[in-house]
Amino acid sequence: MMIDATTETRPQTTVSAADDRFHFDQMSDRWWITETAWFSFAKPEIGLGGWLYSMFRPNIGTVAGGCWIWDSTAHLPWEVPYSANYTALRIPDDQDLTDIQLPTGVRMKTIEPLTSYELGFEDEGRLSLDLRFDAVMPPRPLAKPGSSFQKLSHFDQFGRAHGKIVLHGEEIEIDCLSMRDRSWGPRPEHRPGKSAYVSGIASPSDAFLAVTKWNDDDYPVAYGFQIRDGVTADLVSGRRWVERCPDQHVVTKIRIEAKDELGRDLYAEGRRLSGIIINRHSFIDSNGLIEWTINGHKGHGEDQDMWPVHDWSAARRRLRG
Repeated sequence: MMIDATTETRPQTTVSAADDRFHFDQMSDRWWITETAWFSFAKPEIGLGGWLYSMFRPNIGTVAGGCWIWDSTAHLPWEVPYSANYTALRIPDDQDLTDIQLPTGVRMKTIEPLTSYELGFEDEGRLSLDLRFDAVMPPRPLAKPGSSFQKLSHFDQFGRAHGKIVLHGEEIEIDCLSMRDRSWGPRPEHRPGKSAYVSGIASPSDAFLAVTKWNDDDYPVAYGFQIRDGVTADLVSGRRWVERCPDQHVVTKIRIEAKDELGRDLYAEGRRLSGIIINRHSFIDSNGLIEWTINGHKGHGEDQDMWPVHDWSAARRRLRG
């Protein structure tokens, strides 16, 4: 039974093996109640990045999302090497996230809870994907308010994605450090905000996540953590600076300066290798695959530059004069 909207639960701040499953019975009866599962992967040496993303709305019975693969040749979703972004397919009956085949083409299976997952995607003649994600850290739950996750329960986790994809007949081996996340709770389509979700990893001992404050043009860090010399601590302050391409407005260079709860500094500089702009209902995600230097260590990651569509349009109109 769904929880009544007036008794919506607060965001969850702990993670257990049960969080690999759906949370449909814990959420309210609002139509915009949403659950997501996201895995990223990349082959940075050739500028290739990819996502598997699934967004469930149990109260209206739909699943959205699919798979995106991009490289340095294009950033528009209808021009990148592969883009499948479904909006309203039916959630399968009698399947949980621990072992599910979705009509979007995405396949997910839990091998070890909160640790290892088999991932797949099939689109005959275009894309076949067979990967495994193995965590290199425990899942890190959302610890502070004010980020783009608002009232969602959420956690993030770095890991190693490895296996292969066959893209338009070309076999590509994947073996990279990457990120996954999970969210569940209220996510209405008609209330977008500007924010950024920035990740970077050089090794399991040197990585960071920085999520900026909701609708603040100075991009202060609202939530995040760093792993430095193998020790993980939440970020307590910081900021994101970017340079943008004058023609396309996408981020080309980026800098993160922050401090964690142990008093340690985080300094990361990055440059864009490739990217994709994904239209996600009333906002867009201009996502860049980034080559990072993180506290002196070379690595890679992503910068998800999120804008309400009307704000992006206004910025582009100003650039055009």
